[in-house]
Amino acid sequence: MLARPSYLDAIQERFLDYPIVALPGPRQAGKTTLARRFVETWTDGPVHFFDLEAPLDRRELENPHSTLEALTGLVVLDEVQQMPELFPVLRVLADRPEQPAQFLILGSASPELVKGAGESLAGRVSFVDVTGFNIRETGEEALAERWWRGGFPRAFLARSDKASRQWQQDFFRTFLERDIPQLGIKIPSSALRRFWSMIAHSHGQIWNASEIGRSLGVSDPTTRRYLDILSGTYVVRQLQPWFENLKKRQVKSPKVYVRDSGLLHALLEVGSAKQLYRHPKYGASWEGFCIEQILSVSDTLDAYFWATHSGAELDLLIFHQGQRIGFEFKTSEAPSTTKSMHIALADLALDHLYVVYPGERKFVLTDKITAIPLLGALTVLVD
Repeated sequence: MLARPSYLDAIQERFLDYPIVALPGPRQAGKTTLARRFVETWTDGPVHFFDLEAPLDRRELENPHSTLEALTGLVVLDEVQQMPELFPVLRVLADRPEQPAQFLILGSASPELVKGAGESLAGRVSFVDVTGFNIRETGEEALAERWWRGGFPRAFLARSDKASRQWQQDFFRTFLERDIPQLGIKIPSSALRRFWSMIAHSHGQIWNASEIGRSLGVSDPTTRRYLDILSGTYVVRQLQPWFENLKKRQVKSPKVYVRDSGLLHALLEVGSAKQLYRHPKYGASWEGFCIEQILSVSDTLDAYFWATHSGAELDLLIFHQGQRIGFEFKTSEAPSTTKSMHIALADLALDHLYVVYPGERKFVLTDKITAIPLLGALTVLVD
């Protein structure tokens, strides 16, 4: 497992101000390993670790208030979505004036998907979103492999591409047949797998519920529910549109992406990295990969795309340290400016626009447009 010091530092910092720190993220993203590494650094009292998928630990928490109230130091609750009845208890314990214990909770489903979680802990919890490895962790020399295999630790660190793909196929099966039903969601795994594949083929495109619903033979509200489930379990991203007060018709539906590039390639049945370069979704794969990398380090929820019905668009808009920063993602080795970039720069009043491409050199295109490698774009946001 690679070292992930930025996460450890973030957890430590959040505990200075909050009694509860949550690590949400997809299954198998390394949350448990990260929590155990944080435990190794903990010096402020005892540590109590509960795995809520372990029968003995669940039995110990059958009377959660009396069990947790007696504990001091650090209490770690892994896969907390398995016991949503814990959230009201945590609210009460977090409000104790002396705060004898702090709580690190790990979850593979969003508070919106786990009934009652968001309301119970509002104002008492700080979230540190955990994703798969990003290229600041793997190193720039591993960019191509990270893009191809994805960021899940077991997929990225597998002994071969074949073993990596096998892990991804096993992940699909476990996720659909075990994890989703454990959340109380009763949807045939085959239907949700087919829907997920359709999302992969729509990766980077505007969400069209009617079109996908017709293909599946289900209603628009049903496709909306499927999308919310996959978004709420951190395997699909809905990138929302941004609106400006312009005299232009602007797109108002979100774009959809499979968040992990390795899972995307598995769903598209791309057989090898060489095949990816010839695949119709090559450019969209790069776009989604870059978006996830940027959002993994930007520490902002203010992320959008922008598009008009006349054809002007911007792949990603984020608000970072009081600035409006735009990103375009190009697979060309020598990207240049486009009319659409200049329109976005003017209409959105961008402070700067970065064209992120799979090259190695940063160079200026105009005074406000810069071509930059992906790792360079991440460095701009972190340093």
